[in-house]
Amino acid sequence: MSVTIYTHPSCREHDTGEGHPESPSRLAAVLETLAEAPFAGLPRAQAPRATRAQLARVHAPSLIERVLDPDAPAWRPLDADTWMSPGSAEAALRAAGAVVAAVDAALADPRRRAFCAVRPPGHHATPDSAMGFCLFNNVAVGAAHALAHGLERVAIIDFDVHHGNGTQDIFWDDPRVLYASSHQSPLYPGSGAREETGAGNIVNAPLLPDSGSAAFRAAYEILLLPALEAFAPQLVLISAGFDAHRLDPLANLNLDAGDYAWLTTRLVDLAGRHAQGRLVSSLEGGYSLTALRESTAAHVGALLG
Repeated sequence: MSVTIYTHPSCREHDTGEGHPESPSRLAAVLETLAEAPFAGLPRAQAPRATRAQLARVHAPSLIERVLDPDAPAWRPLDADTWMSPGSAEAALRAAGAVVAAVDAALADPRRRAFCAVRPPGHHATPDSAMGFCLFNNVAVGAAHALAHGLERVAIIDFDVHHGNGTQDIFWDDPRVLYASSHQSPLYPGSGAREETGAGNIVNAPLLPDSGSAAFRAAYEILLLPALEAFAPQLVLISAGFDAHRLDPLANLNLDAGDYAWLTTRLVDLAGRHAQGRLVSSLEGGYSLTALRESTAAHVGALLG
């Protein structure tokens, strides 16, 4: 079993402005960790650009045009905390394209797991809106790509501390996709209640602030992992946000790197039982550089088995 790292230099050219938490230094910290032992020898792949057709499976033409419009001002806000810079459109295409390429590789050879070290993140991007630091919904684009290539059941597991409202919205009434999320609540964006179930394919586990490891693991053992087992996915996709870590400045769920290693190991086992091993993970949030380094090492280490 191998883990391929998908990334692209353009992902560091998305400039969110001075003091913005979703900064290029985040990806630099992740890549620095992956350049060290035992990850330095992992295969690398340059993320291609997602095509407009791939984006259009989950996003409205209006959003695609808004992000990619070459005539729009180079520096502009898409919402209060989501910015475009001269390098943002290319970064967004590469971030979504990384997940598409990783899905293609997993479909061709289930032994090829992947971690997409990309930004901007994606799970808040809805069908028609960029928001919450996200331009395109990278994991959703990858899931739709897998469905278009013949899979019938795709699971998305989202352990970012913020609920992935965009992913939930995109697949709200699509029973081919199971969206399973653990997240702090109350917290931005305010969605993710247990009662939000879509077509029976949405499973949310909101956690109170300061819940910590025990409550996090219990949510998976009692609710989320059994739902995933029952769904028996043919592909496992992970929205890997590391902002539930105790050092993160934007939340206070108080996890540690060991929690990410534990859950990733469980998801690897699940993929082995149901999906021939097919598993693709993509970076979402995480705003402490120390926590990003620790969590990336724990997560990718567990992907390696």
